[in-house]
Amino acid sequence: MTEWPFPASVLVANRGEIARRILRTVRELGLRSIAVYDPDDRDLPFVQEADEAIELVGSALPSPYLDVALLLRAARDSGAGAVHPGYGFLSERASFARAVTDAGLRWIGPDPGAIEAMGDKINAKALMSKADMPLLPGSDGPVSDLAAAREVVATTGYPVMVKASAGGGGMGMAIVRNDAELAVRFEKAQDRARHLFADPAMLVERYVERARHIEVQIFGQADGTVVALGERDCSVQRRHQKVVEEAPSPLVNGELRQRLCAAAVRAGEAIGYRNAGTVEFVLDTDTHEFFFLEMNTRLQVEHPITECVAGVDLVEAQIRTAFGRETVGMPSAPEPRGHAIECRVYAEDPVRFLPSPGTITRWREPAGPGVRVDAGYVEGNTVSRRYDPLLAKLVVHGEDRAQALARARTAVGGFKIAGVRTNLEFLKRVLDRAEFIDGAYDTSLVSRMTTG
Repeated sequence: MTEWPFPASVLVANRGEIARRILRTVRELGLRSIAVYDPDDRDLPFVQEADEAIELVGSALPSPYLDVALLLRAARDSGAGAVHPGYGFLSERASFARAVTDAGLRWIGPDPGAIEAMGDKINAKALMSKADMPLLPGSDGPVSDLAAAREVVATTGYPVMVKASAGGGGMGMAIVRNDAELAVRFEKAQDRARHLFADPAMLVERYVERARHIEVQIFGQADGTVVALGERDCSVQRRHQKVVEEAPSPLVNGELRQRLCAAAVRAGEAIGYRNAGTVEFVLDTDTHEFFFLEMNTRLQVEHPITECVAGVDLVEAQIRTAFGRETVGMPSAPEPRGHAIECRVYAEDPVRFLPSPGTITRWREPAGPGVRVDAGYVEGNTVSRRYDPLLAKLVVHGEDRAQALARARTAVGGFKIAGVRTNLEFLKRVLDRAEFIDGAYDTSLVSRMTTG
């Protein structure tokens, strides 16, 4: 503990599997771990496993994990020295990052200015244009109404993607293929953006019909250098949200990997990025052209597969950087060490993908060589309808893709959950799908699976 400045403690401002995963590394580093929790979450494992757990009571917000004043009070009362936001909730809220640092605490994430710069898609697009980043043809600034959207389409042609400038996680997005759809879907997406983000600003961009969603993990180190730790393929999505990810991408060869990583590093360098971040691209499967989509200024849900193939602990690197410690052994664009696949296990109807809250009456995790389970629940826990229904991330690592795929099938088959409906059967179908096995899938895979 003498290595760390006083007070050597980290408060995790999150819940479930990501809180549990961060707390594990905090303890391994010899730091005191502090959890905060909604009263509904008091029985979840992350609360029990922390050195100290503080109940968040008295919030008027929909979730106490969004209550900045309550979180800062918990940090002060517990004597925390740093705050890790995880993902979701306040993780990409620049105002929260500033509030943490203004309170004299260390923020385990990028500088608030970087969060702000990349949080608005329109501003991010302008910044990336200056960094010589390939961009999808489309609107250069905010599109405020249907008439302006039609002007953009007159240049790009159909299909286009309409998306909220302030959005994330696939929310506030719609694919439009003709004038009739534009009239309906633009205004619907704008209304949703106004409701979700209190910001009706929209972007209209060319939609790549046969696309792969490729993202590159970057890390801005304490010495100012930005490195890329390789790509992840996140093309298996339902409703624009990821379900199965793998690293490296079976579509990306060494030359393309170098170009993707170089572009991602340029993005980080353009904003003086520090800590963990992800640069997302859309890749045309026919031409292998790639275009910048957005940058996520936080730890990603799918970070474990990069940890497997790059041989790093990203949370440890985050903490060390926040405390001003050097992060060693992080070469840029490293040669992948084997292959990793992540399956997101949800409490949801496997056909309609609707949440399935309830009490877990059976929970048996798979085990074996190369198998890792980052879980937020155990048997007896209740899955609340108030929060995202992600139960666990099942991660497998193999010497090559064939071994990883075989291990993934075995592990999914060996994961036993009862009391709530899960998507385990759907995950089996994905792993057995010929186009997934061949690595020849694209972002429309799930749509084809669910429509026949």
